[in-house]
Amino acid sequence: MDWKKIKHEYETTDVTLKELAERHNVKPSTLRSRKNREHWQHATKKIATRRNNVATPVVEQLEANSELTDKQKLFCLFYLQRFNATAAYQKAYGAKYDVAMVNGFKLLRNTKIKKQLIELKKQQRSELLVTIDDITHEYAKQAFASLGDVLDYKVQEVSVMDTEGGKFLDMNGNSVKKHVTDIYLKPSDQIDWSLIQDIHRGKDGLVVKLYDKQKALDSLTKLVGADEDENDATMIVDDMKGDDSADD
Repeated sequence: MDWKKIKHEYETTDVTLKELAERHNVKPSTLRSRKNREHWQHATKKIATRRNNVATPVVEQLEANSELTDKQKLFCLFYLQRFNATAAYQKAYGAKYDVAMVNGFKLLRNTKIKKQLIELKKQQRSELLVTIDDITHEYAKQAFASLGDVLDYKVQEVSVMDTEGGKFLDMNGNSVKKHVTDIYLKPSDQIDWSLIQDIHRGKDGLVVKLYDKQKALDSLTKLVGADEDENDATMIVDDMKGDDSADD
């Protein structure tokens, strides 16, 4: 089954999941699961669905640019959110980390994209209203984030197998057991993705990297004020944590 071809067809045409399933002889439920897991999305809808995350004038300026492809426009949009070329390329093109790491920086050197990003940054600067509380809030989230906010696990008891593929038995003829831990991402809608600096699949499995807690704590301490009363500092931090729990 050529999933790359199916994904490309879904993202570049107006074909429905039902039509795709029939065309490629796949169960609709299987196709829907794959789409949700890999975050497939019709290209024509991608920019419009980000209106709540990026200022509308920025989106309108992108849509009016006839020199860029839809995916190049998406790259610009995602780059403005985090200023991370690798992550932006991954999200726009659905590429693997090592491919995105190379191609993301190539796109930044593209003359047309560079020109568009300069214009969009000017647009953002003219409208940006960020307070010290906004910055403090973000540092607090990073400082108190843990992998438990992103990952979940399940422990299973399985039989130990011998070299021939059979169950390994103890002296009494009983199957020897061991505990195996499976670690996996929580559902997408339960994750605050702003806490994650990098995520990719390495040779030994999933790799998730959060932002540096110590750097976030140092920055948070400077913002709160080294000379402030300890109780005041604690109150501000507690407020930040309280805001996060209210959003869950």
